[in-house]
Amino acid sequence: MKIDLSGKTALVTGSTAGIGHAIAKGLAGSGASVVINGRGQDKVDAAVGKLEGSGAKVRGIAADVSTAAGCKALVAALPEVDILINNAGIFEPKGFFEIPDEDWSRFFEVNVMSGVRLSRAYMQGMLKRNWGRIVFISSESGLNIPAEMIHYGMSKTAQLAVARGLAQLTQGTAVTVNSVLPGPTMSEGVETFVKDLAKQNGQSVDEAAANFVKQHRPSSLIQRFASVEEIANMVVYVASKEASATNGAALRAEGGIVNTIA
Repeated sequence: MKIDLSGKTALVTGSTAGIGHAIAKGLAGSGASVVINGRGQDKVDAAVGKLEGSGAKVRGIAADVSTAAGCKALVAALPEVDILINNAGIFEPKGFFEIPDEDWSRFFEVNVMSGVRLSRAYMQGMLKRNWGRIVFISSESGLNIPAEMIHYGMSKTAQLAVARGLAQLTQGTAVTVNSVLPGPTMSEGVETFVKDLAKQNGQSVDEAAANFVKQHRPSSLIQRFASVEEIANMVVYVASKEASATNGAALRAEGGIVNTIA
């Protein structure tokens, strides 16, 4: 299978680093014209620079998609897209009794409402043109709510509900809406978290990573963190023309953590 996204414009939110940047790289490598997004202009410029050297069609727009104003500014700068990857998100391990109301609201705004607002802005154009892809980057934590960050799990479950609901609106068209569910993935943010764990426990980074999976995700079949490229590969496929019969799906790329056959 050769995925060719030539002539398609793709927006990947939160794509200056981590999974988002890997997705942007994968889409650009398949011929799409990719728009990098992040909150700060310096980080956006640096991320664009990393991909420009490979001959990719890439540009950047700095906008804070966790706010209505930021989403509005982004859409004003980029009125139409063919592929929308709702990747922007935050996570933070915190005990339930220590999570204040404002944290619940913040996680919902960043992880859920960013995708809601941008889908509302871009999806009607996709339906009118009769082609488009919207992908929400959810998490296995949306199915297996983690006790150490229930607010994060809540937001990832909400993404699944929104994505499935939007997919219902595409009936009879060539537009699809899906979710991709990574498991523990060695992005920059997670790598920092694992390094902190290693330091706290007097372990190497590899030992800390292995112990985290063993203790907190014991059902993992791959028994390791995934790479950002492994997640990006799934997303690039879902965004492709070849994935035309995949719609309304929650596609797991979590290493078999979720112990179910569906």
